[in-house]
Amino acid sequence: MKKNTSKIWNFEKMQGLGNDYIYFDCLDEPIENMRDVAKRLSNRNFGIGGDGVVFICPSQLADAKMRMFNADGSEAEMCGNAIRCVAKLMYDSGRVDKKRKKIDIGTLSGVKNIALNIKKGVVQSAKVNMGKPILDASKIPANFGIEEIISHETKFGGIQCVITCVSMGNPHCVVFVDTLKNFEVEKIGKLIENDPRFPQRANIEFVEISDEKNLKMRVWERGSGETLSCGTGACASVVAAVLNGYCQKNEDITVELLGGNLVINYTNDTVFMTGEATHVFSGTIEI
Repeated sequence: MKKNTSKIWNFEKMQGLGNDYIYFDCLDEPIENMRDVAKRLSNRNFGIGGDGVVFICPSQLADAKMRMFNADGSEAEMCGNAIRCVAKLMYDSGRVDKKRKKIDIGTLSGVKNIALNIKKGVVQSAKVNMGKPILDASKIPANFGIEEIISHETKFGGIQCVITCVSMGNPHCVVFVDTLKNFEVEKIGKLIENDPRFPQRANIEFVEISDEKNLKMRVWERGSGETLSCGTGACASVVAAVLNGYCQKNEDITVELLGGNLVINYTNDTVFMTGEATHVFSGTIEI
């Protein structure tokens, strides 16, 4: 008879602007088969429900390492909304010294530095140093036969698009549109995400310019479909807006998403992202 190796685990459900994930503290003990666990638990009918699952693991380079898996089980290099929630969970649960106002979290795209906004002993929001955007097409990766993909006209399934591609540790394709109202996010998002010119697929941002300091964005996330928010996508959209002359560097740009607003500042050295992190509920589950 096969030995029953299941175990009861505590989890936290958290969200950043509606981008909701299930969080497990694995600092003292690992969870095996993360990919399968993420696929099962992300299901909104037969699991806990979420855009994916985040595992908080030990790190020799930072306070902890974040491993994030999308709802389809694919692992993502980075997630801006999730990393703010990880920082909140680490601080609020006492995993880091309460005297600290900053925390470092490792990801597959490097260590990110996070400044905490704390009120009454609880993290309300966080400002993340997201690092310098990658524009080299070969490193995004995106294969369109040019070194930098900025305002590049091409077709996806017969649909003409003008795209700008950016990596914020994960691949993004930004498409500026006249209006997001009634825009076919799912139809076009699927086409672009799975285009073979993106060998690791891509996250797709559809962006409407309100003015030089305000953008509206909807996102089709690789492995999850349309979500209410995407932190790295908001960063990529502001970088793309600057590259296309819609916005300026060193300015706070508000990105309006379906789940709320993020403030992005693209400097010569890095991209800063500021937004809320919210605890939804705690629970236990057998894995």
